[in-house]
Amino acid sequence: MAQQGFSTHLPKPPHFLTTADYTAEQLLDLVDRAVKFKVESKYSYPAARTERPLTGKTLALIFSKRSTRTRVATETSVAYLGGHAMFLGSQDIQLGVNESLLDTSRVVSSMVDGIMARVKGHEEIELLAKESRVPVINALSDKYHPTQALADLMTMHEHYHHRKHGVQGQYTAHTQHPRETLPGLKVAWVGDANNILQEILVSFPKIGISVAAACPAAYACDEDVVAIAKADAAKSGATITFTSDPAVAIKDADIIMTDTWISMGQEDEKVQRLKEFEGYQVTMDMVNKGGAKPDWVFMHCLPRHHEEVDDEVFYSDRSLVFPEAENRKWTILTVIEALMVRGGI
Repeated sequence: MAQQGFSTHLPKPPHFLTTADYTAEQLLDLVDRAVKFKVESKYSYPAARTERPLTGKTLALIFSKRSTRTRVATETSVAYLGGHAMFLGSQDIQLGVNESLLDTSRVVSSMVDGIMARVKGHEEIELLAKESRVPVINALSDKYHPTQALADLMTMHEHYHHRKHGVQGQYTAHTQHPRETLPGLKVAWVGDANNILQEILVSFPKIGISVAAACPAAYACDEDVVAIAKADAAKSGATITFTSDPAVAIKDADIIMTDTWISMGQEDEKVQRLKEFEGYQVTMDMVNKGGAKPDWVFMHCLPRHHEEVDDEVFYSDRSLVFPEAENRKWTILTVIEALMVRGGI
């Protein structure tokens, strides 16, 4: 009787390392699916989920940095799809102690069905993906933060859909595609030229969202990121502005965004950074003097520190920070489902 053989030559798995790798329509469709996951889970529409496509599957969470929103969002998302999320913190495995990233990638990916990694240098997530047998999702690197950008887009879509249609006390964002709500908006960024801003630059302009970034003169985005943003903006009709004056960025903005000035691993630079970012705290006075749109809103990916934005803005009716945080779950769920169930974005 002939023995059955199995091919060990597997196709290269799909990854989600940055939104720069995807088209505007792909990103908008991800946001649309995230909204539909939200109504399915929270409102059982069109019906409560019974399928658990990740039953028997494991997603490894390799996190070299602390996490609240990303970890909770990922673990609950995997559970919703019937799978198991295995958290592997820096103290749990040999990575960086007795084992290289290359070896870790090959070993872990041989035993799990997907990897979500929060790393330091972006070259680490690229190496992890290169050597992995399974899909890899970038949960944060020093260059990019793709799942955060998706959550931001989803939050913006929800807000502008409900405002345009005068909806209060109900959720109807699933009835309109984000391609109809997002193009034409202007985002003003006031703060550090960090991974959040860089992810915004490689995602928002291609959708048709203009970005004006105010950062201290000594802080600049990577040249390749700026080149991508300008090329995308030229095609979509969006505009890109870089300035050191928050008022210039805020002029006619629909959305004001900021983030921490001191990222994980930069604590020893705190005193110097606080000095260089003087005048960058987002306040009602700053926004009003800058001339933002009358109905402007505020967003922040959290965790927030008081020097970045004052309480009056952060806890105001203009603030979308908590829906933005919740939407990390629905967008991460969508990426996991796309890569581990559908087989690609």
